[in-house]
Amino acid sequence: MYKYILSALLLMGMCNVHAQTKSFVTADLLANKLPKNFRNDMPIVMKWLDDDHVILKQKSGADSVAKNYVMDIKSGKLMEASAEQMKGAVPPAKSVAVKNNDLFYKNGAEEKQITFDKAEEKNPIFSPDSTYIAYTKNNDLYTYHILSNKENRLTNDGTSTTLNGFASWVYYEEIFGRQTRYRAFWWNPNSKQLAYMHFDESMVPMFPIYSSDGQHGFLEETRYPKAGDKNPDVKLGFVSADGGATTWADFNDKDDQYFGWPIWREDGSTLLVQWINRGQDHLKIFDVNPASGSKKIMYEEQQKTWVDLEDNAGGRITFLKTKPAFILESDKTGWNHLYLHNNDGTLVNAITSGNFRVLNTLLTDEKNGLVYFTARSKENTARIDLYSVKLNGTDLKRLSFGEYNHSSISLSPNGKYFITTYSNVSTPAKMSLLDTKGKLIRELGDAMGTEMNNYGLAKTELIRIKSHVGKYIWRS
Repeated sequence: MYKYILSALLLMGMCNVHAQTKSFVTADLLANKLPKNFRNDMPIVMKWLDDDHVILKQKSGADSVAKNYVMDIKSGKLMEASAEQMKGAVPPAKSVAVKNNDLFYKNGAEEKQITFDKAEEKNPIFSPDSTYIAYTKNNDLYTYHILSNKENRLTNDGTSTTLNGFASWVYYEEIFGRQTRYRAFWWNPNSKQLAYMHFDESMVPMFPIYSSDGQHGFLEETRYPKAGDKNPDVKLGFVSADGGATTWADFNDKDDQYFGWPIWREDGSTLLVQWINRGQDHLKIFDVNPASGSKKIMYEEQQKTWVDLEDNAGGRITFLKTKPAFILESDKTGWNHLYLHNNDGTLVNAITSGNFRVLNTLLTDEKNGLVYFTARSKENTARIDLYSVKLNGTDLKRLSFGEYNHSSISLSPNGKYFITTYSNVSTPAKMSLLDTKGKLIRELGDAMGTEMNNYGLAKTELIRIKSHVGKYIWRS
């Protein structure tokens, strides 16, 4: 309801203008209305088709409906995007869904039911080659082989307190994240094997949760370890997609510890496992052999306060494709930076360094030895900028421009062009297309409508305040 009110208030603080004659009508703002021609809609970057074509969702006129258009980067010519371009040049989509507690598999237009029992299947995921579907039910792990129409039960000890491939609440909430929907299994890239976590939460205390839904509400209980309580015992196992004995990784499940997202090497030869102590100030990354369960330490980090345990698959580590090395992300210096390591874990060099924070790695261009990333600006930490740097840590370049916050940056697949949406306290959002050498190709959008300057918009300033420890914070 307050979307447009918020937009108006933000814009009030973004424009520095002089004598004004118009005022906002409170009733209009409460009705989600802004004055006509006050603000323009901006294009939305949907996807890059290649380095020379991008799909933008935008209007062709002020009163038109937004549509998807393919823009030719060189000419700027727009053509309405086809359904095939929106999907990408891929074979007919395969999908799997849970309906009425059973699985339904769809290949193109054909859909068929593949499970028929009373138990609810959860978190169905295709194998990388789309020949299997893995899922859990009744706290056991299963696969379904599509060609043979055969269901394989991979574990057999699932109970209300023993969970296979289905996360205990504390892992779902605090480690893996709610987007995982409790999933705790991961396909080997070779599609022949899965890694999964086995949870024993029988010793975790029950915690009552009252819901006020319905006329009288209801009470639920879940196993929730409060501070000082026992955490679930966790084991990491490897099992064939067709079933058989589990090979357990060489960890002591009785230790007071947490495991983060595991990361398969691209060839599926080993699994990188993030381990952290309960105090969360000591991180180890182990290289685990799925055939034997043996492990060797590959990386170790300790901090005085705490170590950030990555909560997304592969978020900390990016493997290179053309050399036996990987890029690791760490804030061990107090600033989040990128480091190049050999595949055995030895440090080669810091890729980035200094008093600024790397946010996201957008592309690793191995052919040219470059990494493209966004960061809180070296010059002004209130800004986000796009940078490139060589893998050896030299030749750091700022690719974005001006005294602007580049809040949204979309890089083309091979790093030739980028689209940025940028603004500052006196400039409403704009969108531009540039090449990564800094040349402006064309302007794509401007949120400032023709009527914006006719309203009495307040002026906003950013100031830096020095803290008692000598650090600076930004306030407006």
